[in-house]
Formats: sequence, C-alpha cells, structure tokens
Amino acid sequence: MTIHGDHPFLPPESERSPVRRLRGRLPSPVGLWTTAYGGKRAGLTVSSMLVADGEPGFVVGLIDPDSDLWEMLQQARTAVVALLGQPHQQLADAFGYVAPAPGGPFRMIDWTDTDWGPAPLGVTTWAGCTLVDPHPPEVGWALQVHLEIAHVELAPDDVPPIVHRRGRYTVL
Repeated sequence: MTIHGDHPFLPPESERSPVRRLRGRLPSPVGLWTTAYGGKRAGLTVSSMLVADGEPGFVVGLIDPDSDLWEMLQQARTAVVALLGQPHQQLADAFGYVAPAPGGPFRMIDWTDTDWGPAPLGVTTWAGCTLVDPHPPEVGWALQVHLEIAHVELAPDDVPPIVHRRGRYTVL
C-alpha cells in the first residue's frame, strides 16, 4: 500500500478546469441540505450556495441533477438548509460522498424531524425552506435551485462555521 501526499484521483494541474480552479479559490459556506419524503431521507453537502435577503428570503444553490437529494426534493418540495461548523466536518464529507459512512450518513448523528425535513441535532443554524421551481435552469454542471425561506433557527451559542476553499475546510 502507498500513502499519497496528494489526492490520488486528482488530475494533474494542467488538466484541471480553470473555472473550477477559480471557484475553488473562493471561500464557500458548507451547508447540508436535507429532505424527506415517503419515509425516506436524502441529503447533500452544498458549498455553492448563497442566501438572498428580502421578504421572503431565498437560498440559491447549485445542486447535482443526478443526486438523491434532487430526486427527493422534487417530490417533497421542502428542505432544511443547515450551516455546518467545525465539529461537523466528517458529516460534510459523508454527505459529500467523499468519506465512508457505514449504514449511511444519517446514522452519524441524531436528527429532529421538522415540517421541512430532517434537521441535524447539534447544528445551531438552519433554515426550513420550500422549493420554488421543480424545473430550475441548468447552470454549468448543476441545477440552480431556489428555496424560499419559511423558518430560521439561530442559536445564541453559534458554532463557528466552516468554509470550503481549495478542497479543504477552514474555520472562520
């Protein structure tokens, strides 16, 4: 067995997309989007997202059209968008499908069922949202999904958020 200093599946720098490399230099929030429908749950780590203030407010995210999350979100029409902190890096990797999660990532921590989907216990900042359009536009490799914010949870003892930059997590 060989231990690599770099990611073993990362293509050489000369073969990487310059647009993806530009995006990777931007610090991005690490969000966990979850939903439930018909007794099943789905979730995905999303770092290509932003929150738009207003009445109502919106969360806009780039979602993989082939993800389990998108398939279930189209049916459920509701989602929880949780902002992850330093204690949740393994959870982010599991829902991002870059780390193992025996039994599935929903078994890693406890959850609270809400009107919008499962909310992770121990995550102090999250929003309950409704899907705006079940047929969002394609943007690059993803779908530009708009969620209307219906409910926001902000705990006073907020955990410092993690951000994703150049393939690594950093705490603000």
